[in-house]
Amino acid sequence: MKKIIFAAALMFSCILFKTADAQVHFSLGINIGSQPDWGPVGYDHADYYYMPDIDAYYDIPAHQYVYYQNNAWVHSVNLPARYRNYDIYNGYKVVINGQRNPWERNNVYKAKYANYKGRRGQAIIRNSRDAKYKNHWNNGRGNDAGRGNNWHDNGNGHGRGHDKH
Repeated sequence: MKKIIFAAALMFSCILFKTADAQVHFSLGINIGSQPDWGPVGYDHADYYYMPDIDAYYDIPAHQYVYYQNNAWVHSVNLPARYRNYDIYNGYKVVINGQRNPWERNNVYKAKYANYKGRRGQAIIRNSRDAKYKNHWNNGRGNDAGRGNNWHDNGNGHGRGHDKH
């Protein structure tokens, strides 16, 4: 009897481990829920967005903008004041995957995507009705991460976003 209970427990543990392992692989492959609602549609996974209009990046896993200032790349949850007129929802975003810290090769991306500067009309997650983006629009408020140009935040965390914090 002990052998049967042990065998059943072992089999149950293997099934439980296999299920947990599959969930980890699934969550690493898809990050739709972590992408900001101003991100472009059509990507189950995105690591970074490059914004040619302002020559800056958005680090999706870190929920931070990366821009060049005073001879160094700065990481911040907000864009600096010099981008206060930039419309994050209408500016074109290029998805960059498979390249860690793409700003370290900024000259390559700047040259490669120079013709995207000034482009408008890119479909964004906030406006999509695709079922895979339902976490963004189903609750009526979208994703809090990277709410756009919060340059006049004044430390209260509300900026220009429309979410209630």
